[in-house]
Amino acid sequence: MAVPNIFATATSAIPLSQLDQNFATAITLGNTAVYLGNTTTSFGNVTLTNTQVNNYTEGVVAIGNSSTAQTLVLTNGTVQTVTLTANCTFTMPTVTAGKSFLLLLNTGAGNLTATFTGVKWPANTAPTITTTASRTDIITFVADGSTWYGSAVQNY
Repeated sequence: MAVPNIFATATSAIPLSQLDQNFATAITLGNTAVYLGNTTTSFGNVTLTNTQVNNYTEGVVAIGNSSTAQTLVLTNGTVQTVTLTANCTFTMPTVTAGKSFLLLLNTGAGNLTATFTGVKWPANTAPTITTTASRTDIITFVADGSTWYGSAVQNY
């Protein structure tokens, strides 16, 4: 069965009966292609203004073990999980205004350190990672376009 090519304006509605539930269907809104599928709707690079989002889930990236160096990448998710297996230096992603993410840092065997490149901390003091084994520190990062700002809640 052929996939219908449906064109719509931002003010028109497309009845569900016109969408093929078995194939991805593309709708063009302005210059943006919207792909409707069985489980994923992809909007590409769209700016939403004054939008309410309820009951959403952020992408989670399980980094695994840290080793001594780890580069944080937000492409697949803004909740990152990692277990310290050595004293580790984390390289931050490119600073982009409005970006934010969480790092759930498991302390592993304990008594390990974590350093974050290019992060500004409250009172210019980076947090001391919890030294107790198998605890979790939650570190939040937000960027203003030139700087990553970090804060931590610890010892879960």
